Amino acid sequence: MTSPRRLTDDQLAAWRGFVKLVQTLPVVLELQLQQDSKLSFVEYHVLAHLSEQPERRLRMSELAGLAGTELSRLSHMVTRLEKRGFVRREPDPGNGRYTRAILTDAGFAHLADTAPRHAGRVLDMFVDVLDPDELRTLHRISDKVLARVDRERSGTGNRGPV
Repeated sequence: MTSPRRLTDDQLAAWRGFVKLVQTLPVVLELQLQQDSKLSFVEYHVLAHLSEQPERRLRMSELAGLAGTELSRLSHMVTRLEKRGFVRREPDPGNGRYTRAILTDAGFAHLADTAPRHAGRVLDMFVDVLDPDELRTLHRISDKVLARVDRERSGTGNRGPV
């Protein structure tokens, strides 16, 4: 029987710093979004993802994956965005069992108005703090960790406690 794996002091410090970052930075960015545009962090990213799609449309299930949220939570969020005139829904013409979210012209205009201030805040709070090599390293680290997470979700990764 092998003993349980443990984090070293340096590993624990890095892990705790990372967790604090992923908990704190979105809150700071959301405050700016709420003040400037009355959008939550996730709502902003839903609109941004839709704006990048052909014809600004995407299946709700795919949008939930891109936004990192559950389909039921996304559905409630899209309902709120529909009430504001930013998004509408339609059956997917390729398969009526699916629903697509569509970014309206009003939603696109609101996003276009919000994006420069949000980008400025991201630059100020995140990008400008790091040098180009650190940004490239962080990008590589994110890709590696997300690849492991994706393998785990698909059932092909190693399972074990952290």
